[in-house]
Amino acid sequence: MPTRPKPPPPTLVLYVRHGQTPTTGKVLPGRAPGLHLADAGVAQAEAVAGRIAALKRVDAVYASPLERARETAAPIARERGLKVTVERGLLECDFGEWTGAELKSLAKKAEWGTVQRYPSGFRFPDGESFVEMAARICDTAVQLRHRHPGGVVIAVSHADPIKAVVADALGTHLDLFQRIVISTCSVTAIAYGAGGPAVLTVNHTGDLAGLAPA
Repeated sequence: MPTRPKPPPPTLVLYVRHGQTPTTGKVLPGRAPGLHLADAGVAQAEAVAGRIAALKRVDAVYASPLERARETAAPIARERGLKVTVERGLLECDFGEWTGAELKSLAKKAEWGTVQRYPSGFRFPDGESFVEMAARICDTAVQLRHRHPGGVVIAVSHADPIKAVVADALGTHLDLFQRIVISTCSVTAIAYGAGGPAVLTVNHTGDLAGLAPA
């Protein structure tokens, strides 16, 4: 009887939200260029790099093209002697006409309730829908798994894309993804194996030394 081929070990992807910027929690920056890490964000990036350094291996470091993500990824890659690979699939959602608006102003819009409670039915004016964003980040996760079978990958992205990929891995409907919290420079770890994804930790801000799929 022929031996069934052994499936490859899972690929561990650590999703890191970028560090704090001068507008974090105040403005919806979206994809607008020129937004860099604040001093506190630089310190967060160095700290998360130190936490990730506790892992036995890291095979690749990817980042969204936006400055704040690449600046967060830089010390992580430096700790491992790796280069940061820019991956467009990790981009922030395209907020279209809402880009750069103050959150307190957006919260007064009638559409804000849809964003929070029925995101799968919302498209940002002249921008991306949450469904398109979720499809993009989930497809990127599949690509990372195929590029690094059995490897450990760092993917520096943004809050909404990370929330969407967590919801997908948990089998949770996109309309519930706003219940997931992703803080600046937190680590969310998902192992992608032959039997499907396993969510190991979400919004983690502590020691990562023991992080491994069981």
